[in-house]
Amino acid sequence: MSNIFITGASSGIGFETAKALALRGHTVFAAARRLDKLEKLRDFQIVPVELDVTSTESIEKAVQTVQEQAGRIDVLINNAGFGFYGALEDVDIADARQQFDVNVFGLMELTKVVLPIMRTQGSGRIINTSSMGGRMVAYFGGWYHASKYAVEALSDALRMETAGHNIDVVLIEPGAIKTPWGAIAADNLEKASGAGAYAKEAKRASASMRKMYEGSMISDPAVVVKAMVQAVEAKRPKARYLIGFGAKPLVFAHAVLPNKLFDAIMRRAV
Repeated sequence: MSNIFITGASSGIGFETAKALALRGHTVFAAARRLDKLEKLRDFQIVPVELDVTSTESIEKAVQTVQEQAGRIDVLINNAGFGFYGALEDVDIADARQQFDVNVFGLMELTKVVLPIMRTQGSGRIINTSSMGGRMVAYFGGWYHASKYAVEALSDALRMETAGHNIDVVLIEPGAIKTPWGAIAADNLEKASGAGAYAKEAKRASASMRKMYEGSMISDPAVVVKAMVQAVEAKRPKARYLIGFGAKPLVFAHAVLPNKLFDAIMRRAV
C-alpha cells in the first residue's frame, strides 16, 4: 500500500478519488485550501491537510506535514485546478494569471518540493490531472486550455527527466465529467464576456455548457476515479489516461481534421 498526497480534494473528482484510494487500503493525505471542506473525509481515515497551491509557504508546510506523519510520499496527485472561460480579449490578465498560478505554477512548485523526497526514497509516482482540453481547444476556453496544454508539456518533460530516478509521471485526461466544474466555467464566461463584442456568442456558449453539464450524457466522476486508481496501482502505468465523455473522439477529430473545419465544429457545438 502507498502513502498518497492528493490536492484539490475538497469536492468532485479529488474528493471521490481520496475516498476510493483510502477504501483500497492506501494511506491518503487530502489537501485543499479550506480544512472544513475535508472534514467528511476523516470518516475514511483520510488525513486532511491545509494547502494553498499558490503559496510557497503553504506548499512547504503541507509537504512537511505529510512527510513527518507518513515518513515518505509514494504518490503525488496534482488534482487542484479550475476553468476560467471567456474571450481572450475580455479576460482580465489578473484572472489569466490566477488560472496559471493554480493550474500550472502551483502544480509545478508542489512537484519541485516533493521530487527530492521521491529521489531519496528511490521511487515515486506523480499523477497530474490534465484534460482532453490539454490536446484540443473549446470555444471561449483559451486561457483554461493554455494552462492544460502547459500541464501536458511539463508532464512530458518531467517524465523524461525523472525516468532514470524510478519516478513515474502520469497524465489523467478527462472529457466532460459531471462535476461543478461546468457551472463554474459558465459563470466565469458570463462574467468575462457577458457584455461587449462577444456577448451574444458567450451567452449562447454559457447556456450550452450549463445544459450539457446538467444532462445525463456526460460521464460520472467514477470513470476518472477508476483511472486514478489504475494510475496509482499499476506496476507500469500508462503515460496518459484519456477517459470520459467526448475525450477520445474529440481528440481524434482534432488530430485528423483540417483546423478550420474543427474550429467550425466547436463553434457550432454551442
